[in-house]
Amino acid sequence: MNITFRQMRLFLALADTGSVSAAARALHVTQPTASMQLREVTESVGLPLYEVIGRKVFLTEAGRELAQTARAIAGEWERFGQQVSAMKGLTRGRLSVAVVSTAKYFVPRLLGGFCEQHPSIDIALEVLNRDGVVQRLRENRDDLYVMSQPPADMDLQDQVFLDNPLHLIASASHPLAQRQRLALPALAGERFILRERGSGTRLATDRHLAAAGFAPALTLELGSNEALKEAVAGHLGVGIVSRHALKAEEIGRDLVLLPVSGFPIRSQWHLVHPRAKQLSPIAQVFREHLLGSAAQWAAGGGPTQNVRKR
Repeated sequence: MNITFRQMRLFLALADTGSVSAAARALHVTQPTASMQLREVTESVGLPLYEVIGRKVFLTEAGRELAQTARAIAGEWERFGQQVSAMKGLTRGRLSVAVVSTAKYFVPRLLGGFCEQHPSIDIALEVLNRDGVVQRLRENRDDLYVMSQPPADMDLQDQVFLDNPLHLIASASHPLAQRQRLALPALAGERFILRERGSGTRLATDRHLAAAGFAPALTLELGSNEALKEAVAGHLGVGIVSRHALKAEEIGRDLVLLPVSGFPIRSQWHLVHPRAKQLSPIAQVFREHLLGSAAQWAAGGGPTQNVRKR
């Protein structure tokens, strides 16, 4: 096969965007040029690599294999470039981090501090639900990944770096808001507002409630922490949410942390990447920055140390 590096990057852009025109824009070429180059790639491989259905591109099995190979080659090339830059004493390069949606409450602050120290580095931050982050992890599309429930079926380099307690919250005017101590059965008649199935928060919640032998009579599933908090503040029920999603000013004004036995649920944030992956110099530096910042946060009470029980 005779495929140029630029053609490989074009095909990878096609795989990532699902569109020939978008891939052409990403590589700053015209769509006819992109189409011609992609035909040449297909002819070189000798098998169909993709098909277009309803103006959207779907990769074939051979196309998925080529995309995986191209992504690995591109990653190694980027890592080599960063190694050369490091030898020259430069700090240019690119860092790609994928995080689950709840981590958006603190990871950008960590990235901000990192960017202040390394202003010439380009940052790509992907914020997705857990399924989306796990898919990117399986495809090795980023340098590092932040989540609370890493997949158990992958060989990962896994570092726990920060606590992620899950609190049971209610409206500030809820009848139980003034109680000093509660047992979980006291909430048997309440509607539980929970994150969607498959999210890290939901996985930890389901395990905890099952271990306690408690099954909510009524539930409401929502796909974001903000929607969950609004629903709780609107008297639709009680909810379970990460401490990192709670702002200090919300506690007491709109919401309260219910003092229920067994809560908060213990959970942690994990920084992961495939064990076989060789981190770029920039990714290594950011990893140490994140771990160091998390240790400072833990010593100071965490990034939401002002959130207190009522």
